[in-house]
Amino acid sequence: MKVMIVDDHADMRRVLGNIVSLALNDPVELIECESGEQAIEEYTSTHPDCVLMDLQLQNMNGFEVTELIYKLDAKAKVVIVTSFDTPSFRTRAKELNTYGFICKDNLSDLHQLLKNMRT
Repeated sequence: MKVMIVDDHADMRRVLGNIVSLALNDPVELIECESGEQAIEEYTSTHPDCVLMDLQLQNMNGFEVTELIYKLDAKAKVVIVTSFDTPSFRTRAKELNTYGFICKDNLSDLHQLLKNMRT
């Protein structure tokens, strides 16, 4: 399984990568991106099975990147992973038909979501 992690903080990318590896138990190819622009470029060349998308990025926010990914691939599985658990952000994620919305305060929820995705 290929999982793209889009977050501008290297430490958070490492934490998410560890969670992904533990949740899936199988060999996982991790694709790390620190910007929205890099994520779009990498998505086009790698076609990951899942994208873990932070919302707060440098030049583009995670919702903008998610929209562009869905334009490239309507069947993409994007999971929003954010520190900002607000009703408006959850609503926007639903409007985009994201696969999930995980608050960084509850990263243990990501473990189960990834396991469900694989089955």
